[in-house]
Amino acid sequence: MGRLQRGLSTLTLVTIPVAIAINVVVGQLALAVKVPLYLDSIGTILVGVLAGPWAGALTGFLSNVIWTVAGWYTPAIAFAAVAAIIGAMAGAFARAGWFREWWRAVLAGLLTGLVAAVVSAPIATFVFGGVMGSGTDAIVALARSIGLTSLGANMAQGAFSDPLDKAISCLAVWGLLRALPKSFMARFPSAASA
Repeated sequence: MGRLQRGLSTLTLVTIPVAIAINVVVGQLALAVKVPLYLDSIGTILVGVLAGPWAGALTGFLSNVIWTVAGWYTPAIAFAAVAAIIGAMAGAFARAGWFREWWRAVLAGLLTGLVAAVVSAPIATFVFGGVMGSGTDAIVALARSIGLTSLGANMAQGAFSDPLDKAISCLAVWGLLRALPKSFMARFPSAASA
C-alpha cells in the first residue's frame, strides 16, 4: 500500500471509508425497496470528483468487495471492476470540468452509465444467469418476455437503468459539491475543476 498511499492524501484516505458507507447504505436501501436503480455509486463518484480517478476507482472497487465480504449483497464483488470504472470516469469527467454545471454532470452520468451497462451485462448474464435479486430483475424479465436472449435482456436493462442511475448519482454529487464548505473543497486539489 506504500506507493498507493503516497498518491492519496490523508483526507482522501479518511473520505474513502465514508464514501463506501454511503454506497453500501444507499445501495441496500435501493435493493430493499426494489427500485430499478442501484444508487450504490454516489460515494464512489464523490471521491472520484474530489480526489481524482485513482481514488474514485479504489473507492468503487473496495465498496463492492466490502459489500460482499460483509454478507449484505453477495453479487457485488463480481461488479467490483465496473464500480472501479465508474469512479475513474467520475474523476476524469471532474478534471475536464464536467461537474461545474448540473447538465454536464448529468451527461457525465449518462455516458458513465452506458459504459457500465456494456461492461456489467455480460457479468450479470454469464455469472448470475441474468437474475440479480434487485429491482432491475423486472426489466430483465420484461425484455425476456418479448423474446430477447438473456444477454440481450441484460443489455436492455442496463441501457435503461445504468444511465438513469448514474445521471441521478452524478446530479446528487453535483448538488453535494455546492453544499460542501469551500474550505473543505480547497483541501482536494482535484476538486478545483469541479
